[in-house]
Amino acid sequence: MIQIDHKLISELFDQAQVNPRLRQNYDLRTSSDDGSQRMLNVLMPGTVVPIHRHPNSNENVILLCGKLIEVLYDEHGNETERVHLDPTIGNFGCVVPAGAWHTVEVLEPSAIYEAKDGKYGEDGSEIFEEFQSKNIQDSCPTPFSNSLGGLKKNIEYLIGMERQTGSIDPISPQYISQTLNVSLEDVERFLQDLNT
Repeated sequence: MIQIDHKLISELFDQAQVNPRLRQNYDLRTSSDDGSQRMLNVLMPGTVVPIHRHPNSNENVILLCGKLIEVLYDEHGNETERVHLDPTIGNFGCVVPAGAWHTVEVLEPSAIYEAKDGKYGEDGSEIFEEFQSKNIQDSCPTPFSNSLGGLKKNIEYLIGMERQTGSIDPISPQYISQTLNVSLEDVERFLQDLNT
């Protein structure tokens, strides 16, 4: 049996103070087969908990001692809500909705009980910065490239090959676009830059 008492919490505070992250977790699961996450999380002022979310589970947070603020954000990283937790005034905890971006601001040394569904590392949790940079990469088109190199090299090669075959007519942007399977706009932009 695990006893959650003053002795355990004090030991975790001692560990959190010397931990470079200024926090210390204590796993409350009794089996690695347990499909959930239940832990004590002791946090010191100054700890940085990245903005994150758990898409597949809500997160139950119960503050055992200390003071902190649970901060929620929208998909763009704008703050939407602040929940002040302080057991001395009756604000004991909160339930962070599944999929809500959140973090904590620690006002004084605090110990929380956290619970959520899914094994650690398999629960779909995401960190906001990684999510944001993935979305930025996904929205940026991949630059044209093949074994010859980028678009510029391919167009120059194609023009050179046409000239070698004796063609005296200027090569059309439509022909380049169809041959290289790239957008006409990209080809026209390159040819315009080439002529300036």
